[in-house]
Amino acid sequence: MKTAILAGGMGSRLSEETVARPKPMVEVGGRPILWHIMKIYAHQGHRDFVVALGYRGECIKRYFADYASLTGDLMIDIGAGTVERNEEAIEGWRIQLVETGLHTNTGGRIKRLAQSIDNERFFLTWGDGVADIDLEALLAFHKSHGRIATVTAVRPPARFGKLGLDGDVVRTFSEKPQLEEGWINGAFFVLEPAIFDYIAGDDTLFEREPLEALAADGQLMAYRHESFWQCMDTVRDRYLLERLWENGAPWKLWDQHS
Repeated sequence: MKTAILAGGMGSRLSEETVARPKPMVEVGGRPILWHIMKIYAHQGHRDFVVALGYRGECIKRYFADYASLTGDLMIDIGAGTVERNEEAIEGWRIQLVETGLHTNTGGRIKRLAQSIDNERFFLTWGDGVADIDLEALLAFHKSHGRIATVTAVRPPARFGKLGLDGDVVRTFSEKPQLEEGWINGAFFVLEPAIFDYIAGDDTLFEREPLEALAADGQLMAYRHESFWQCMDTVRDRYLLERLWENGAPWKLWDQHS
């Protein structure tokens, strides 16, 4: 089962970081956020990736082209002109990098991946969000309902501290708690190939007409993820993820479950 990742946007709200690189290549803990997302999937057995490129796609191509030689140990025999690498240190990933256009919208990027998906069920996520999501539970939920699409619903953390007031007296204070009401699109989709019929072309925003039409047709189901989720929309988000990484990173499943 393939995992499609949209990595072609310009990341305008993170412009301080994205002048010279696409948002998925902005680093957390010394690794691109895209790498973190792929590690989440790969740790749970999903190592076949299709990445939709757009803005500064060459940065992503270069990173993965160099990844094998720059990761792990190398034995270089200058006299013999040979380079041997420690195969155990290399991720067992298969990555297809697909140019989907500089100005193509999210729906159009997904549609341009149709040939790479090979008419099969697939995972889809954005190239800027991490979670401690149980992918097998997500997939089992999707299989159980038989609809075209499953979206992971999350409750994001509040931007500001929450005050519990009794008149003018503050009885409780909670610094940026998770929202208690309301769910938002957390990506981490599971989709059937029929999804491509809902996308008109390059100008289609996946979050608009396709998802609205799926909902109207009763073909969109929500998998509720109650635990950690965080996207990286702004510099502030990146700093938050950096702090979390330094203190254990709740999405770092590959260490927690090893």
